[in-house]
Order: sequence, then C-alpha cells, then structure tokens
Amino acid sequence: MGEISEGLERLLYTQPVPSTTASRLKALLRWEGGSTRQVAAVLGVSQRTVQRWVTRKAGGSRRPSARHEEAIADLVRARWQPRIRARRRATAEEHGVVVHARARFGFRAGAGTSDDPRQRLITARLSGTVTQQMFAALDAGVSEKRHQLVLSRALGHAYFRDGGRRAHGLQVVLEEIDFIDFALL
Repeated sequence: MGEISEGLERLLYTQPVPSTTASRLKALLRWEGGSTRQVAAVLGVSQRTVQRWVTRKAGGSRRPSARHEEAIADLVRARWQPRIRARRRATAEEHGVVVHARARFGFRAGAGTSDDPRQRLITARLSGTVTQQMFAALDAGVSEKRHQLVLSRALGHAYFRDGGRRAHGLQVVLEEIDFIDFALL
C-alpha cells in the first residue's frame, strides 16, 4: 500500500488495527468464538497449526510464515470495525474530507512561472466527489501513481487555483509524499 491508500484506510477506523501477529490471531479467535478449528478453516491451515501459533508455552510457540502473516493481516484488516468503516466512508463521500500533507509539489504552467518542485505543507478541504473518486481508486486497487494523480488534480483545484478563481492554466504535479493524513469534516 502507498501513503495515500494507507491514509484513506486510517480515516475509516476509530481504533487502530492490531499491529502484531499475536494480537491479530487473538482478534480472529474472538470473532470465531474462540474456535481454533474455525480460524484454521478461514486461513486454510490445520487446527494444530493455529494452536501452535497461539500457544504460550516455552518452545511450543511457532510463528506463522510470511505468507500466513500477510493472510492474517489482510483478514483482520477486512473484518476490523465494518459498521464504523461503512458509516465513516459514507460521511466522507457525502461531505468530503480535509487532507493534511507534506509533499513535493511542482507545476506545469505558462512561460515565466517557477515550476520547480518544492516541499510544501498543505491543509485543504476536498469535496465529496473527489473523495468518492479516491475511494473508487482504492477499491479498484490502482497504483499509488493513480492516487497521486487524482489527489494532485484535487489539490490543484482546491488549494493552488483557489476553487477555480485564479491560475486557470496551472497543472499541479504531486511527488515524494512525506506524510499524508485525512480527516472527516
């Protein structure tokens, strides 16, 4: 995932997704009623393997492989706070979001302008339509470059062109995102 994708995902949660494999397995067990058999069926491994992963005995604990850790992380992320995520996404798509970012912005404009990219700290409001486009791109699994294109057009309109009131021929190029965060209005 890229910076923009991760920022959109963080927007949807009110509590952070568990970050360790042990806490993720604990969440999966809680959702499956404590049944290692059901967790094993969901992950496509044996019940004994899941039991080894969650045991606390010395020498009995075995870590999942990288492939299994990724599957566990994806499963927990998909199941984490589903109703809250749906509600926050609907709110964001209806009312828009505030984006706070530090990135390198450059321009493509007419002669006599300074189009050299430089680091900027920007806070701007994005409309619900733009937010819908960004979530559609997230759902489609597009590349980070596509997310940057959508965001650079939106920030160009909202911030640099002041909602269409100035700098009419200016095209904004977004590069090298240091950090980005989204918040509901």
